[in-house]
Amino acid sequence: MRLASIDLGTNTIRLLVAEVGPGPSLRFVHQEQAIVRLGERLSATGRLGAEAIGRAREVVLRYRDRARALGAREILVVATSAVRDAPNRAELLDPLREAGLAIRPVGGEEEGRLALLGTRWGLALGDERFALLDIGGGSTELLVASGGEVEHALSLALGVVHLTERHLKADPVAEAEYRALAEHVRGVLAAELRPILEGARPRALIGTAGTITTLAALDLGLAAYDPERVHGHRLPASRIEALLGRLAPLPVAERARLPCLEPGRADLIIAGIVVALESLRGLGLEALTVSEYGLREGILLRAIGWSP
Repeated sequence: MRLASIDLGTNTIRLLVAEVGPGPSLRFVHQEQAIVRLGERLSATGRLGAEAIGRAREVVLRYRDRARALGAREILVVATSAVRDAPNRAELLDPLREAGLAIRPVGGEEEGRLALLGTRWGLALGDERFALLDIGGGSTELLVASGGEVEHALSLALGVVHLTERHLKADPVAEAEYRALAEHVRGVLAAELRPILEGARPRALIGTAGTITTLAALDLGLAAYDPERVHGHRLPASRIEALLGRLAPLPVAERARLPCLEPGRADLIIAGIVVALESLRGLGLEALTVSEYGLREGILLRAIGWSP
């Protein structure tokens, strides 16, 4: 049996079609993604823009058709931060539901738990206490888990679309703007991480989603994105700092020409680096491990009843 998941995110929409086997198991048949910037100016206006809604609707319907053509018996669509935050989300969701799609907006904690499910499926993590960092366009999810149990689940207002729109106006990035952004992220983390730091601290950090996988590809010097090389890659804070030193002085147009750095992510990558670095520092860790798997795999794994 084939199933499909669509991750309807604030910046990126991602499709995964997989064959479900005994065990249960997943065999990937097809995957793709498109950057649509659904959350464009959402933090400023409080609403999804008409053009952004149109872009997202077009991509989701195209992915529906692709999944059906590949034999998917069910298409599971999960909508994250931009949809759950926007009061006019019905302008996007109602036409998609009328087109035969069952779309489920999820809260930040559930989004993080789904990403954790996909991550645990893709990496052998054992019983060691670890943190999962899922940097998104509208929010960042941070979970701490041990022995298959979630101990802390935080949904942080640190999405890279919102952070970039609010803090990074100059092109290339101005030093004063960067400092203000880093200070803001540090302040949010200092308040939110307190319950984690007061208890048994995680011994490792796993990073998932587009910011982290892009940094891994850049660190590896890949000419074309290779998920097998990205998955499991270790990114020390020193290497992330080196990438910051390389990317921040470049205008967005030059960043967008770098291999593995998509044009729709080139303006957001600096904010993503800040969140990754400050999360490492806040947790007192020196490196993170990259997971190619996350939310869209977690959607399917929950549907088939898999648990670590």
